[in-house]
Amino acid sequence: MKKILLVTVIILTVLFSCTESDFEEAYVNPGTLANTSIDRQFTGFLVQNKDYVLKQYWNYFVVLRTSLNRYMQIIGWENEPNQYIPPSSGSDAVWNNYYGTLFQFRELEKIYNNSTETEQANKKIFMLAAKVYMYDYTQRMTDLYGAIPFLEAGKLSQNSGDYVASLAEFNDPSTIYTFMLDELAAIADDMNDVELAPTVQSSFAIQDYVNDGDVDSWRRYCNSLRLRMLSRVQDVPEFSARANTEIGQILGNPANYPVVENNDQNIQIDVVDFGTPINSNFTTLENDAEGWYSSFAGQTFLDQMVNTGDPRLTYIWEPGENAGGVYNGIDQLADAVDVANDVGDGLIAQFNRGTYARNRYFPGLIINAAEVDLYKAEYYLKSGDDAMAKASYEMSVINSVDHYVRIRAVTNDPGPAPAPTIPTAEDISTYLAGADVSWDAATTSDEKLELIARQKWVHYNIIQPYENWAEFRRLDKIDLAFVPDNSNNQTLPPVRFNIPGPEQTFNEINYARIAADDDLNNPLFWDLN
Repeated sequence: MKKILLVTVIILTVLFSCTESDFEEAYVNPGTLANTSIDRQFTGFLVQNKDYVLKQYWNYFVVLRTSLNRYMQIIGWENEPNQYIPPSSGSDAVWNNYYGTLFQFRELEKIYNNSTETEQANKKIFMLAAKVYMYDYTQRMTDLYGAIPFLEAGKLSQNSGDYVASLAEFNDPSTIYTFMLDELAAIADDMNDVELAPTVQSSFAIQDYVNDGDVDSWRRYCNSLRLRMLSRVQDVPEFSARANTEIGQILGNPANYPVVENNDQNIQIDVVDFGTPINSNFTTLENDAEGWYSSFAGQTFLDQMVNTGDPRLTYIWEPGENAGGVYNGIDQLADAVDVANDVGDGLIAQFNRGTYARNRYFPGLIINAAEVDLYKAEYYLKSGDDAMAKASYEMSVINSVDHYVRIRAVTNDPGPAPAPTIPTAEDISTYLAGADVSWDAATTSDEKLELIARQKWVHYNIIQPYENWAEFRRLDKIDLAFVPDNSNNQTLPPVRFNIPGPEQTFNEINYARIAADDDLNNPLFWDLN
């Protein structure tokens, strides 16, 4: 894994030793932004959404525990009224953090555009990198909500504080995708020509805690993000020709368009000192001891791993303390009383605490080799190149196993379960040869696409939940049974989030134009299955 340079830690420690109000003065209040710089604002921008990349309480306990992780039955829970409506507290928080981040990005744009031509030329890498990071976050939001304010949003400071003029219209999600794909294609070419002066390289390495100032990593991030976005829209008629052409260009020209190929190249935020604000706190997953159902296994998901002899099983799960080593999950069709009894009796497996809950050095995952492999596998499958599809599919498993071994290796607390045994190459080969995993055993393209979908489900699980839910909906290859909630109009899991109430109220005129589409059961434009 990448290691943040010591100087980065020192700078961040100094930066965050200030009080919260000091930080807001430096990075949020538009009236003080003239006193900052491109370099510092870049870090302020990155920091704004760190709690939705690193593992933190609000995202996992308030947002994901009661929504995405349930909708994919990665976790199990007691069925209850209103369980299929994304809670407003979680949705509002996600929305607000995104627009806080977008505001920081607009301030970076403002500072950059007001700089001299010489400084813009010297520090162009800060703007290019910021766009990649911002478009990644924007894709997540578009995939959650559909139409969102984006192209003209976040410009209150740029509009000199004119609130009314800053109420942005909602952009159609396909329009947002088109804009970002155009931008990312241009950025990919621009990054090939970047040459940094020593002083700029030094500053970029200090301020960039995502890739430590490594331009090659930003190139891989940019092109891997393009691959992700193009894969998501490749079946949409208006995008299919473009997606196939550009994916082919990316994969066919690794010198100009490198992507993440192995776990040494993963795009992630490493935690090197839990005492700094760049840290992970996954302890919410231990709240199941209090009955919150944040980390107990869903039976169907657990069956996928147990029944196939998945070599990642002991890294991801630990058996219930009284289960005699057996991996039991929660049957989502079971009576709530029976579920509560099984949990209370210590029979239900939960996420391995040494890997997850107690691992304060769990990295903030952005894009990794296994997911890139799976996008490759899908592209080659649909292009008719079965040999390359198989190779990419099998490499995804190899990289995913190594990914979990690496995550576990940095833990500060191994937890109560026995330490997992590192899988051997033979273990992985045996798994890949299994009847329900083998590429060659699948006889149709549809069956092979299901294999890809199931590997995404397992690899992402709760550690990349937003990407998991998007791919889960898009591919629609995993059938799950839910108890209908007849106490509510939303009887089954939704396929999107609603636009939060405050946005509906304060951006009323613009919201009215898309209100008819703002329905929990209205699929996203790429959700065709």
